Amino acid sequence: MDDLTLAARLGRFRASVARGQALRVTEVPGGLAVLDDEFPLSHEHNQLLLTEPELAPDDLPALADELFAHLPHRRVALLDGTLTAAYADILGRAGYAREDEVVMVHEGPVPAPAASVREVGAAALSGPYGRRLRTWMPEAGPELLRQLVERRRRRRAGAEDVRFLASCTESCEIASWADLYLDRAAGIAQTEEVVTAGEHLGHGHGDAVLATALHLAARAGCGVRFLVADAADWPREWYGRRGYRAVGTSSGFVRTG
Repeated sequence: MDDLTLAARLGRFRASVARGQALRVTEVPGGLAVLDDEFPLSHEHNQLLLTEPELAPDDLPALADELFAHLPHRRVALLDGTLTAAYADILGRAGYAREDEVVMVHEGPVPAPAASVREVGAAALSGPYGRRLRTWMPEAGPELLRQLVERRRRRRAGAEDVRFLASCTESCEIASWADLYLDRAAGIAQTEEVVTAGEHLGHGHGDAVLATALHLAARAGCGVRFLVADAADWPREWYGRRGYRAVGTSSGFVRTG
């Protein structure tokens, strides 16, 4: 399978994960809108996702305004690089900020699982993730932080098998974590949101979580193991050193206020 075909397939997988988590779905030309009234401040759960260029570019900003008129934000996810080329200009003129992503597939040897990693429930990650968010978003209000923390439980519905993995210290403190989405029928696994607590950076816990996620994905028969990285941030290179290769791009466009 060539990279363009694979990237398009992974874009559709990402759309299916969003669909599975949504409380409400609205079908649109070339994609879908997901909405969640319990977590209205979560961009992840209230966004428009496109996988095909069926919508006329001039219609996109107005459609987003209509779908999300009750929200303080608009988010449009273009899950294929060809869509970015088609829609970026109109979204930019409509006041959207752009964030580019790299879709990366693991092609190196599958590592062994780490002894420090175990599966945990969503509640176990609330404390460490909340503390990390306060570091990243010092100006965020308590309601936004609450929704960003509590939305993790919604992710259980994103795929056939969803696991929350955590690497723990010798004193059983959670040091790093990630979500793993497994679809055995499709043969696809996605590792999402690899995060390490600030005080535990540089001690191998992120490596441990990533290695275990890859091992579990391979054991589940998922021959395609991928993740999405910020195109402009250092983790992209970190993943590259661990056997990941870029096969495509995608973009997120956000307007707030």
